[in-house]
Amino acid sequence: MSLALDGISVAFGGVRALGEVSFTVEKGGVCGVIGPNGAGKTTLFDVVTGLRRPDAGRVLVDGADVTGHGAVRRARSGMARTFQRPQVFGRLTVLENVLTALEWRGGGGGLAADLLALPGRGARERARRERAEAALERCGIADLRAMYAAELPIGGRRLVELARALVDAPKLLLLDEPTSGLDPAQAAVFAEVLAGVDATVLLVEHDVGFVMDTCARIVVLDLGRVIAEGTPADVRDDPSVRAAYLG
Repeated sequence: MSLALDGISVAFGGVRALGEVSFTVEKGGVCGVIGPNGAGKTTLFDVVTGLRRPDAGRVLVDGADVTGHGAVRRARSGMARTFQRPQVFGRLTVLENVLTALEWRGGGGGLAADLLALPGRGARERARRERAEAALERCGIADLRAMYAAELPIGGRRLVELARALVDAPKLLLLDEPTSGLDPAQAAVFAEVLAGVDATVLLVEHDVGFVMDTCARIVVLDLGRVIAEGTPADVRDDPSVRAAYLG
Protein backbone atom coordinates (compact mmCIF):
# COMPACT_ATOMS: atom_id res chain seq x y z
CA MET A 1 0.00 0.00 0.00
CA SER A 2 1.62 3.27 -1.13
CA LEU A 3 0.99 6.59 0.63
CA ALA A 4 1.15 10.11 -0.76
CA LEU A 5 0.46 13.37 1.04
CA ASP A 6 -0.32 16.31 -1.21
CA GLY A 7 -0.26 19.80 0.29
CA ILE A 8 -1.56 18.84 3.74
CA SER A 9 -2.31 21.85 5.94
CA VAL A 10 -3.81 21.92 9.44
CA ALA A 11 -4.29 24.89 11.77
CA PHE A 12 -5.56 25.10 15.35
CA GLY A 13 -7.02 28.56 15.63
CA GLY A 14 -4.23 30.84 14.54
CA VAL A 15 -1.51 28.25 15.08
CA ARG A 16 -0.30 26.35 12.02
CA ALA A 17 0.42 22.71 12.84
CA LEU A 18 1.12 21.60 9.26
CA GLY A 19 1.75 23.78 6.23
CA GLU A 20 1.53 22.28 2.73
CA VAL A 21 3.22 19.01 3.68
CA SER A 22 3.86 16.76 0.68
CA PHE A 23 5.81 13.52 0.43
CA THR A 24 5.35 9.93 -0.71
CA VAL A 25 6.11 6.50 0.73
CA GLU A 26 6.44 3.73 -1.82
CA LYS A 27 4.72 0.39 -1.30
CA GLY A 28 6.82 -1.72 1.05
CA GLY A 29 9.03 1.22 2.02
CA VAL A 30 10.07 2.23 5.54
CA CYS A 31 9.97 6.01 6.03
CA GLY A 32 10.82 7.89 9.21
CA VAL A 33 9.53 11.31 10.22
CA ILE A 34 11.69 13.30 12.61
CA GLY A 35 11.62 16.82 13.98
CA PRO A 36 11.65 18.74 17.25
CA ASN A 37 8.71 18.83 19.63
CA GLY A 38 5.84 20.77 18.10
CA ALA A 39 6.92 20.05 14.54
CA GLY A 40 3.53 18.53 13.69
CA LYS A 41 4.44 14.83 13.61
CA THR A 42 1.49 13.44 15.58
CA THR A 43 -0.93 15.76 13.77
CA LEU A 44 0.41 14.31 10.54
CA PHE A 45 -0.38 10.79 11.77
CA ASP A 46 -3.89 11.89 12.76
CA VAL A 47 -4.46 13.14 9.21
CA VAL A 48 -3.12 9.97 7.58
CA THR A 49 -5.27 7.68 9.74
CA GLY A 50 -8.45 9.76 9.44
CA LEU A 51 -8.67 11.04 13.01
CA ARG A 52 -8.38 14.61 11.74
CA ARG A 53 -9.55 16.16 8.48
CA PRO A 54 -6.94 18.52 6.98
CA ASP A 55 -7.87 22.11 6.23
CA ALA A 56 -6.31 21.65 2.80
CA GLY A 57 -4.57 18.94 0.82
CA ARG A 58 -5.16 15.28 0.03
CA VAL A 59 -4.25 11.86 1.40
CA LEU A 60 -3.73 9.32 -1.37
CA VAL A 61 -3.50 5.56 -0.77
CA ASP A 62 -2.48 3.47 -3.76
CA GLY A 63 -3.31 6.54 -5.85
CA ALA A 64 -6.89 6.85 -4.54
CA ASP A 65 -8.01 9.94 -2.64
CA VAL A 66 -9.07 8.83 0.89
CA THR A 67 -9.16 12.31 2.44
CA GLY A 68 -12.90 12.04 3.06
CA HIS A 69 -12.73 8.54 4.54
CA GLY A 70 -13.09 8.14 8.30
CA ALA A 71 -10.70 6.34 10.63
CA VAL A 72 -12.74 3.11 10.73
CA ARG A 73 -12.90 2.82 6.96
CA ARG A 74 -9.17 3.43 6.66
CA ALA A 75 -8.40 0.88 9.37
CA ARG A 76 -10.53 -1.74 7.63
CA SER A 77 -8.76 -1.01 4.34
CA GLY A 78 -5.46 -2.06 5.89
CA MET A 79 -4.10 0.81 8.02
CA ALA A 80 -2.91 0.14 11.56
CA ARG A 81 -1.42 2.52 14.09
CA THR A 82 0.28 2.76 17.45
CA PHE A 83 0.18 5.93 19.56
CA GLN A 84 2.66 8.21 21.28
CA ARG A 85 1.01 7.26 24.56
CA PRO A 86 0.20 3.53 24.35
CA GLN A 87 -3.54 2.94 24.03
CA VAL A 88 -4.39 -0.40 25.63
CA PHE A 89 -7.45 -1.75 27.40
CA GLY A 90 -6.22 -1.91 30.97
CA ARG A 91 -8.97 -4.25 32.22
CA LEU A 92 -8.36 -6.78 29.46
CA THR A 93 -5.55 -9.31 29.41
CA VAL A 94 -2.70 -8.99 26.94
CA LEU A 95 -4.22 -11.73 24.78
CA GLU A 96 -7.66 -10.11 24.90
CA ASN A 97 -6.15 -6.77 23.84
CA VAL A 98 -4.71 -8.35 20.72
CA LEU A 99 -7.94 -10.22 19.96
CA THR A 100 -9.86 -6.93 19.88
CA ALA A 101 -8.17 -6.07 16.56
CA LEU A 102 -9.92 -9.06 14.98
CA GLU A 103 -13.39 -8.44 16.40
CA TRP A 104 -14.58 -6.46 13.41
CA ARG A 105 -14.25 -9.54 11.21
CA GLY A 106 -16.90 -11.31 13.28
CA GLY A 107 -16.75 -14.39 15.44
CA GLY A 108 -19.01 -16.70 13.51
CA GLY A 109 -22.71 -16.11 14.03
CA GLY A 110 -23.12 -14.57 17.47
CA LEU A 111 -25.64 -15.80 20.04
CA ALA A 112 -27.61 -17.86 17.52
CA ALA A 113 -24.49 -19.79 16.55
CA ASP A 114 -23.72 -20.43 20.22
CA LEU A 115 -27.22 -21.69 20.97
CA LEU A 116 -27.34 -23.91 17.90
CA ALA A 117 -23.72 -25.06 18.28
CA LEU A 118 -23.02 -24.35 14.63
CA PRO A 119 -19.85 -26.18 13.59
CA GLY A 120 -17.97 -23.27 12.04
CA ARG A 121 -17.98 -21.00 15.06
CA GLY A 122 -15.47 -22.94 17.14
CA ALA A 123 -13.07 -23.26 14.23
CA ARG A 124 -13.16 -19.54 13.50
CA GLU A 125 -12.57 -18.69 17.16
CA ARG A 126 -9.61 -21.07 17.32
CA ALA A 127 -8.16 -19.49 14.18
CA ARG A 128 -8.47 -16.01 15.72
CA ARG A 129 -6.72 -17.12 18.89
CA GLU A 130 -3.96 -18.77 16.92
CA ARG A 131 -3.34 -15.51 15.06
CA ALA A 132 -3.29 -13.56 18.32
CA GLU A 133 -0.91 -16.05 19.95
CA ALA A 134 1.39 -15.83 16.93
CA ALA A 135 1.45 -12.02 17.21
CA LEU A 136 2.36 -12.27 20.91
CA GLU A 137 5.18 -14.70 20.12
CA ARG A 138 6.42 -12.44 17.35
CA CYS A 139 6.60 -9.47 19.73
CA GLY A 140 8.21 -11.45 22.55
CA ILE A 141 5.33 -11.12 25.01
CA ALA A 142 3.67 -14.54 24.85
CA ASP A 143 4.55 -15.14 28.51
CA LEU A 144 2.47 -12.07 29.43
CA ARG A 145 -0.73 -13.26 27.70
CA ALA A 146 -2.73 -13.67 30.93
CA MET A 147 -1.63 -10.42 32.57
CA TYR A 148 -3.91 -7.42 32.61
CA ALA A 149 -2.55 -4.66 30.38
CA ALA A 150 -2.88 -2.14 33.23
CA GLU A 151 -0.25 -4.08 35.17
CA LEU A 152 2.44 -3.64 32.50
CA PRO A 153 5.09 -0.91 32.40
CA ILE A 154 5.12 1.38 29.38
CA GLY A 155 7.53 -0.82 27.40
CA GLY A 156 5.26 -3.82 27.77
CA ARG A 157 2.23 -1.78 26.77
CA ARG A 158 4.01 -0.63 23.62
CA LEU A 159 4.69 -4.22 22.62
CA VAL A 160 1.05 -5.14 23.29
CA GLU A 161 0.00 -2.27 21.04
CA LEU A 162 2.46 -3.43 18.39
CA ALA A 163 1.12 -6.99 18.50
CA ARG A 164 -2.42 -5.66 18.20
CA ALA A 165 -1.41 -3.55 15.18
CA LEU A 166 0.23 -6.53 13.46
CA VAL A 167 -2.32 -9.28 14.12
CA ASP A 168 -4.62 -8.27 11.27
CA ALA A 169 -1.78 -8.14 8.70
CA PRO A 170 -1.81 -4.39 7.96
CA LYS A 171 -0.80 -3.01 4.58
CA LEU A 172 0.23 0.37 6.02
CA LEU A 173 1.67 0.50 9.54
CA LEU A 174 2.11 3.81 11.37
CA LEU A 175 4.25 3.81 14.51
CA ASP A 176 4.29 6.86 16.80
CA GLU A 177 7.37 6.95 19.08
CA PRO A 178 7.59 3.13 19.06
CA THR A 179 10.87 2.77 21.00
CA SER A 180 10.03 5.25 23.78
CA GLY A 181 10.01 3.40 27.11
CA LEU A 182 11.51 0.19 25.73
CA ASP A 183 14.46 -1.36 27.52
CA PRO A 184 17.40 -2.57 25.34
CA ALA A 185 16.03 -6.12 25.06
CA GLN A 186 12.59 -4.87 24.06
CA ALA A 187 14.09 -2.43 21.57
CA ALA A 188 16.03 -5.30 19.98
CA VAL A 189 12.80 -7.31 19.67
CA PHE A 190 11.06 -4.34 18.11
CA ALA A 191 13.85 -3.81 15.56
CA GLU A 192 13.68 -7.49 14.60
CA VAL A 193 9.91 -7.36 14.24
CA LEU A 194 10.09 -4.21 12.12
CA ALA A 195 12.64 -5.80 9.80
CA GLY A 196 10.21 -8.63 9.11
CA VAL A 197 7.04 -6.59 8.61
CA ASP A 198 5.41 -7.15 5.22
CA ALA A 199 3.86 -3.69 4.98
CA THR A 200 4.58 -0.09 4.16
CA VAL A 201 5.83 1.59 7.34
CA LEU A 202 5.71 5.23 8.41
CA LEU A 203 7.20 5.95 11.81
CA VAL A 204 7.73 8.98 14.02
CA GLU A 205 10.66 8.67 16.39
CA HIS A 206 12.84 10.92 18.54
CA ASP A 207 15.70 8.41 18.54
CA VAL A 208 17.46 9.72 15.45
CA GLY A 209 20.01 6.91 15.51
CA PHE A 210 17.25 4.33 15.34
CA VAL A 211 15.62 6.14 12.42
CA MET A 212 18.93 6.40 10.56
CA ASP A 213 19.52 2.66 11.01
CA THR A 214 16.05 1.38 10.08
CA CYS A 215 14.54 3.77 7.53
CA ALA A 216 15.34 3.91 3.83
CA ARG A 217 13.96 7.45 3.60
CA ILE A 218 13.50 10.20 6.16
CA VAL A 219 11.27 13.29 6.19
CA VAL A 220 12.21 16.14 8.50
CA LEU A 221 9.52 18.48 9.83
CA ASP A 222 10.10 21.81 11.52
CA LEU A 223 7.27 24.14 12.53
CA GLY A 224 4.83 22.16 10.40
CA ARG A 225 6.81 22.21 7.18
CA VAL A 226 9.05 19.72 5.40
CA ILE A 227 12.58 21.11 5.52
CA ALA A 228 14.40 18.04 4.22
CA GLU A 229 13.67 14.66 2.67
CA GLY A 230 15.88 11.88 1.39
CA THR A 231 18.13 9.03 2.41
CA PRO A 232 19.65 8.95 5.90
CA ALA A 233 22.92 10.24 4.45
CA ASP A 234 21.16 13.10 2.67
CA VAL A 235 19.35 14.14 5.84
CA ARG A 236 22.40 13.79 8.07
CA ASP A 237 24.39 16.13 5.84
CA ASP A 238 21.64 18.70 5.27
CA PRO A 239 22.58 22.07 6.83
CA SER A 240 18.95 23.02 7.52
CA VAL A 241 18.45 19.81 9.48
CA ARG A 242 21.53 20.42 11.53
CA ALA A 243 20.37 23.93 12.32
CA ALA A 244 16.80 22.99 13.19
CA TYR A 245 17.17 19.66 14.89
CA LEU A 246 20.39 17.70 14.98
CA GLY A 247 22.53 20.57 16.17
